[in-house]
Amino acid sequence: MSMIIVWALSWWYSAGWKARVVSLRERLAASYDYFSIDLLLRTLFSPFRQISAGKVSGPIGLQLRAFVDRLISRIIGSIVRIILIFVGAVWLALQALIGALLLVIWPLLPFAPLVGFIMMLSGWVPVWM
Repeated sequence: MSMIIVWALSWWYSAGWKARVVSLRERLAASYDYFSIDLLLRTLFSPFRQISAGKVSGPIGLQLRAFVDRLISRIIGSIVRIILIFVGAVWLALQALIGALLLVIWPLLPFAPLVGFIMMLSGWVPVWM
């Protein structure tokens, strides 16, 4: 029985902790890739879903209309990309914060049953009961 406890604790404080760090790193990388923040920043002022954004030749009215269309498309595109960059940054920050908190709590978790047992023996009752 004591060998199982020693094995579990040695795993918990070595390979288990390392697995948590790797998992957090992979989760952050996947979220970063999902939101593609670097690509959104590089294409911030690109037209938004406009297939025919090329140069227009013809009367000045037609050229002006094409210019305004491209300008509006770029403004809409930049607004959508800024919102996505903000949402992605907030999501990454939340994941990093929660992951860091879990990494700090990880070494304390094996003591939770012992603390609960001691609290039970002392007669402690939660305030909300």
